[in-house]
Amino acid sequence: MKKIIIITILSFVAFSCSSLESEVKVTTGTVKYISLEGGFYGITTDDNKNLDPLNLSKEFQVDGKRISFKYVEKKDMASFHMWGTIVEIIDVRAL
Repeated sequence: MKKIIIITILSFVAFSCSSLESEVKVTTGTVKYISLEGGFYGITTDDNKNLDPLNLSKEFQVDGKRISFKYVEKKDMASFHMWGTIVEIIDVRAL
């Protein structure tokens, strides 16, 4: 019985780690000031996706700034911005 529990736990941990890695995306885009709902900074990727970042640092909150970044989509969240996919920025660099 202990072996089954250990195997189940290890399988769950391995699956969780691999699924998290597959969700990390890397792309480039342009920061844009969006004047909806009081104003916020979004990102339009080079393949024309609108992203609504939860944690874009002040350093990168510059309209027109070109960036390269890693992110994870937050599919379980909603926003009153109603503009783009909500994302958490993992790493960002200026271009």
